[in-house]
Amino acid sequence: MLKDITIGQYYPSESSVHALDPRYKILIMVIFIVSLFFINAFWPYILIFAWLFLAIIAAKIPVKLVVKGLRPLRIILIFTFIMNLFFIPGEEIFRAGFISISREGLYQAIFMAIRLILLVMGTSLLTLTTSPIALTEGIEKLLSPLKVVGFPAHAIAMMITIALRFIPTLVDETDKIMKAQMARGADFESGNVMNRAKNLVPLLVPLILNALRRAEELATAMESRCYRGGEHRTKLNPLEVTQKDRVYFAGNVLFFILVCATRYMPVPLP
Repeated sequence: MLKDITIGQYYPSESSVHALDPRYKILIMVIFIVSLFFINAFWPYILIFAWLFLAIIAAKIPVKLVVKGLRPLRIILIFTFIMNLFFIPGEEIFRAGFISISREGLYQAIFMAIRLILLVMGTSLLTLTTSPIALTEGIEKLLSPLKVVGFPAHAIAMMITIALRFIPTLVDETDKIMKAQMARGADFESGNVMNRAKNLVPLLVPLILNALRRAEELATAMESRCYRGGEHRTKLNPLEVTQKDRVYFAGNVLFFILVCATRYMPVPLP
């Protein structure tokens, strides 16, 4: 299951989505996330799914790779679905003893499940199509106007990118430690939830130690390359916006504006 996490991974490919300016990709992703929570009907999500599918195809990324990133999310999906289904009051449509399901709770549960699925797939697509270096530069450029008030744009961008980049690394470390401990007789599968949680405690100590060791190695590597932050740094390949970038960005923004506009259409919930 740990190998299925796709957020933070980069999938190299020569596609129009990979070549798109990282600033525009980040802005499109922000608009995408906002639109997910702005929609209040089911059918606009079909348009979002279609847009996401076309983006995955255009990026030349296997659909299976993006979909498998949902597997680690299934526990959160089930928990979120149940919490919304049984604990949101409204027009009752089912009752069995003390268990009651309302129409509003059912809609909210389905909405949240769809939103989480699209959210994970969309953010995975961003990291799969954007290299860590490009992602860092894109975030820094977007935050650069805040430098006038002393905001450390480069440091924040670097920390965000390193955190995303280390997700798959820590996942690999966790998988290796779990397999090593299972070979020595550790059991992470049997028992109830509390027993499983207790069995994970011996896993945390070596994982934290490995994370600290990797952080120290990264700091040493950056210092050995004379890294001193964002001041007076030059770029080997500075970002340049092309006409193709503008067309892609304008088309995506227009699409999400139209999708969000469905909120004000007189179409009742199904």
